[in-house]
Parts: sequence; structure tokens; C-alpha cells
Amino acid sequence: MRQVSDREIEIRLRLDNPWWQAGQAIEPEYRSFPRRAYLPTFSSLVKDVEVNRALVLLGPRRVGKTIMVYHTIEWLMDEAGVSGRDILYVSLETPIYSGLAIETLVRRFQRLFDRPAGTPLYVFFDEIQYLKEWEVHLKSLVDSFRGIQFVATGSAAAALKAKSAESGAGRFTEFQLPPLTFAEYLRFVNREHDLITERGEAGAPVRFAAQDIEGLNEEFIRYLNFGGFPEAVFSAHIQANPRRYIKSDIIDKVLLRDLPILYGISDIQELNSLFNTLAYNTGLEVSLEGLAQTSHVAKNTLTRYVEYLEAAFLIKRVRRIDADARHFKRMTTFKLYLTNPTMRAALFGPIADHDEAIGQLAETAVFSQWLHNTAYVTSLHYARWGKGEVDLVSLEPGTQRPRFAIEVKWSDRAAEDPKELRQLAWFAQRHKLGRAPLATTHSYSGQVTVDGIDIELTPTALHCYTVARNTLERRRSG
Repeated sequence: MRQVSDREIEIRLRLDNPWWQAGQAIEPEYRSFPRRAYLPTFSSLVKDVEVNRALVLLGPRRVGKTIMVYHTIEWLMDEAGVSGRDILYVSLETPIYSGLAIETLVRRFQRLFDRPAGTPLYVFFDEIQYLKEWEVHLKSLVDSFRGIQFVATGSAAAALKAKSAESGAGRFTEFQLPPLTFAEYLRFVNREHDLITERGEAGAPVRFAAQDIEGLNEEFIRYLNFGGFPEAVFSAHIQANPRRYIKSDIIDKVLLRDLPILYGISDIQELNSLFNTLAYNTGLEVSLEGLAQTSHVAKNTLTRYVEYLEAAFLIKRVRRIDADARHFKRMTTFKLYLTNPTMRAALFGPIADHDEAIGQLAETAVFSQWLHNTAYVTSLHYARWGKGEVDLVSLEPGTQRPRFAIEVKWSDRAAEDPKELRQLAWFAQRHKLGRAPLATTHSYSGQVTVDGIDIELTPTALHCYTVARNTLERRRSG
């Protein structure tokens, strides 16, 4: 049987690495694509060759991992002064590399060009989950080639994260790339400066205001429907049929291929049906008992499925606390959020301003902005007691005392009838919050007082922008 020849491998490597040829760079389609806000931080980590660790870029499908790798390669050449011949990019999804040891590819790369001794090299392995026991091979490369900075990307986050934790201790640095924030989305569509203005006196924290709240809400609806995935933002074709692109190319590949392969799931339809149920109920409280009754799946199986979906970056569970901010011993009831509200629109159709599900998706969008802030997202809970509830409560990591509370609404009724916020006011008074509680609205900005507690009101879209923008600025300065 004919085997892939060395000549064929070299031809493919040169095709995938056009920057080896003088005057060539990354493809124009990648060069013109907008940069993710995470690029500066990621590029700096790549350039830091003093630390003998591989950098593992994790994230859901289609959030722009490969594009960010190309932009990093461009930055290395244009800004950091690295020669294109010192950079190797390999997509392990490419059939020609199937069965080849990645160490063989690295040694071939070293031999291709003459370089001064000690020249730092940069090797990017895209879609590394296609390599069996990738974590063992990558750790071996880190130990064996100390003059090379290794970067790996992968979409099968469940396996990548687990295996990197088990086998890459001290050798891997993880970097998570979430879906687009609302702030990034506005930059991608060049509407940020049209719709947002900054306010604040010298020395005071910057506050953001909407210059055109109707326009901001229109973009927010588009963000809910199409804005979580970079490619969908710019493609009228995808927006016309999000089910075909987002469901088939993103959701189905995770549910019908990635997770079954990783965990040996035999009943794929059962997993798919569960995800559809969870996606439809994003932003709502669900229970294992209720899910078991509606899906006819045993609770222990449900628990495993939910854990798999969460590890694959499709959903996120939020734990419940009571009126005294105490945890429940067992998480049989929890709030469930899609990590990207666009997935619900892809499954069940785009939504409009006054659709019944808009409240759920608005709350999902608010939560999803916090996913980018690792310092806060694990602190988020929801409070429920008797007939009372607060949508989001952040607990101090050490003391577990509530530090802020948010009620998410997609209407302006609270401005006209503040009594709608009595539960939020009661919770804030009970726990003496460090900052004024906040309730989101459809369009109204201002403040109301309920039972002696001042509550800040801000439009949901503006709040999403504010959380995302502050997170991105904090990441850049850190």
C-alpha cells in the first residue's frame, strides 16, 4: 500500500506556512478579519519563551481560535521581529499528518532552514485533540525541545482540560477563549463609538452611557441572534439560516461527534434531546427530578450528561443559595445558562424585541459576559427563598458574604412601579451589600428607592457592554 512520501509532507508544510517564503504572510482573509480583544494577552504569552511551558488555547467551536493563532503569527513577524522561517503551523486535522509523530514534524522543521544557534522557534499545533494521547506527546516535546515555544489549540474542551490538568502539571498553561462579548461585537460591527459614550470625572471610575438606546437595543437583539460567533457577525448567508451553520457546524459536531467519542456515549439522541431541553430553558431554574421525568433518563445518567455539556463549554450551571446566602448541600436544583445565547436562536429561531423568550435570553447574555471574568464567574449564584428570588448574587470568595446583587429585566416597569424590586431591596438590606443593588431595564437609566434601599437602574444592553468592557480592560491592564 502506498504511503505518504516525505516530499508530499514537505509540500503540505510549505503550503500551510507561506511565511517561510520571503515577502509572504498570512492569508489576506485572515489579515483583514477583526482582532479578538484577547489577542494582546495571548500574543505576549506566546512570545514569553523564558517559561518552559506549552500554551494550550481552549474554547468552544468557531469562536476564532485558529484565526487568533494566525493573528499571533502575524504579530510575531510584524511586531516582535520573528522570522517567518522560525514559525511552524500544523493543523492536526489535516489527513496527510495522520499517524505521524509530532516529534518527527518538529525535527523536520528544525532541519529545513539554517539558523544561528539558540534561535527561539515557535510551533503551533491546531486542533490537537485529533492526536491520540496528545498530552503525553506535548509534555515530551516541552521537556525535549527547550528552545521551542509550543502552542496548541483544541475545541474538545472536556478532554483537553481534563488531560492537561492530569498530565501537564507544570508544563501547560491554559488560555480560554470564550464567545464574543457584547463589547467585542459592537467593535466588530463598528458601532461602539456611535452607541456608547464614556463619562466620569478625573480620578473617578469610568462610567458608560448609551448615546442611542434604541440603536443599542437593536444591536443587542442582533447579538442575541447572531453575535456570539465571529463568522456569523459578518455573514448575511449565515444569518439567513443560522440553524444550518450554528446548529450543524457547531452544536451537532460537539453533541454527535466530540462528546460521544470522548466519553463513549452510545445513546446520542438522548444527549441531543437533553441539550435541546436545557437550551430552551436557558436562564430558568431546572431540577434533576424534573429533567428525569420529562426526558425519561435516569438521574445519574443526567448528571453525567450535564457535566459533559458543561465541560464542552455549551452550558454553565449556577448554584442556588437561600435568603441567608447559605448553600444547599446537594445541587439537585440549579439555574442553567447557555454559554452563548446565539445557540438558542439557532435551535429555535431568531427572537425579536417583544418575544416571550427575550427575558430568558437577556439574562443569559448578562451571565455570559461574566464568563470572561474568571475572578467573578465562580462567585455567581442565584438566591431563592419562599416566594422571593434574586437573579444573580456574587459571594466574596473568603467569607461567602454577598457583595452585589442583580435583577435582570427586559422592561421599564420597575421605573414606573419600584415595588417590583422589593425582593431585591429586601435581600440588599438583609446583607448590607458593599454596592447598591442593580436592576436592568429595557431602556431606562436612573435610580429608584424601595423600602429605603437605593437601587440603580440601567438598560440590559448597556449593562452587558459595561461588564464586558470592564473585563476586557482589566485583562489588558493585568
